Amino acid sequence: MMRMLSADEVAARVPPLWRAAVTALLLMLGLLVLVEQRARILRGGTEVRLRTVPVDPRDLFRGDYVVLGYEIGAVDAETDGGEPLRRGERVFVTLLRDSDGFARAAGVSRRWPQTSGDAVVIAGHLVAASGCVTVNGTADCSGRRHHLNIAYGLESYFVPQGEGKAIETTDKARIEVVAAVSSSGDAAIKRLLIDGKPLYAEPPY
Repeated sequence: MMRMLSADEVAARVPPLWRAAVTALLLMLGLLVLVEQRARILRGGTEVRLRTVPVDPRDLFRGDYVVLGYEIGAVDAETDGGEPLRRGERVFVTLLRDSDGFARAAGVSRRWPQTSGDAVVIAGHLVAASGCVTVNGTADCSGRRHHLNIAYGLESYFVPQGEGKAIETTDKARIEVVAAVSSSGDAAIKRLLIDGKPLYAEPPY
């Protein structure tokens, strides 16, 4: 009876050059998939305007990328009586537009929320959670609300080499980001603005 070859034995019979070529092709295909996913978000995602906030470390410009923090990255949320959110857990944040047209976080849940009107849902991951929130300058540690720090994958933005000086010397409050959010909640930075004027625009590819 003929013995079936194992996957390792089959791979060992393939010439090294062919194995290297197949590996390189698979890596290229994986990269193309990631590029196309991001391009699809930029082309068809809903645009939201995001206010940035100062971040630590304070040197905002690092090499060839910008480190960004957002107002929607710090959210005070009501507890629902269920299991507490855990660090690293995927969450969905409902965004509404304020009177200036910027996005503000209106709710957080571990499941896709029901929305209406022009609300946008963005997906993120919980970085940290605290059982205390500050209301009108007073700490509330009753456990009814949690302070959540959430990352959306928008915290780094690459810029052309050597062109970050304008950002490095700019008051962080003047920086605005326009992000595209897909129907599944994934987001990508579309434009970076200073004082409302575009500084960098991300090409679709």
